[in-house]
Amino acid sequence: MKIALIGATGFVGNAVLNELLSRGHAVTALARHPEKIAARAGLQVVRADVLDPAQVATALKGQDALVSAYNPGWSEPRIYEVFGQGYDAILAGAKQAGVKRVLAVGGAGSLEVAPGLQLVDTPEFPAEWKQGALAARDLLTRLRGESSLDWSFVSPPIALAPGERTGRYRVGGDQLLPGQGDQPSGISVADLAVAIVDEIEKPQHVRQRFTVASH
Repeated sequence: MKIALIGATGFVGNAVLNELLSRGHAVTALARHPEKIAARAGLQVVRADVLDPAQVATALKGQDALVSAYNPGWSEPRIYEVFGQGYDAILAGAKQAGVKRVLAVGGAGSLEVAPGLQLVDTPEFPAEWKQGALAARDLLTRLRGESSLDWSFVSPPIALAPGERTGRYRVGGDQLLPGQGDQPSGISVADLAVAIVDEIEKPQHVRQRFTVASH
């Protein structure tokens, strides 16, 4: 498949890039600074500002799907606003380019930990992550109102860390998957990438949010 990727230099995006290329997909990575991405077989890097819908649309022309691991950075003081502006441009650009299949990588904050209670609304949720988590939750709400895109939204579990690729994971919906004992559920970023690429290759959650965990 021809798959566009936003966020290829990030923690999740780089793992997704590795997984896509290992499966033989043709990847077009959108980057503000293409020089930060090393040349690899099967990879085309296109200079594009993801805050500009016209640049996004141009880069997405002819692609079969888009995986967006966009995040303006946790150190961005206006992360909530910039995250929203980025997805304004990303979704508009996808529509202009005629790319209907879009998978967005969100966070765990919008997962339910009890009926009607989302993780981001609990008193224990770290303040430094809250604005980014709220932005991702609002993106999910927005996607649920989208009728012209075949979107999916993946929420990783609480513990997302470096680690080995096992290729195994559990799948859930809107609720946080249980962990073992008093430990939260988790997954390696490599296995999260496996789940993402599996969903692109064989869609199981079109116009749905899903979550994954390995432990």
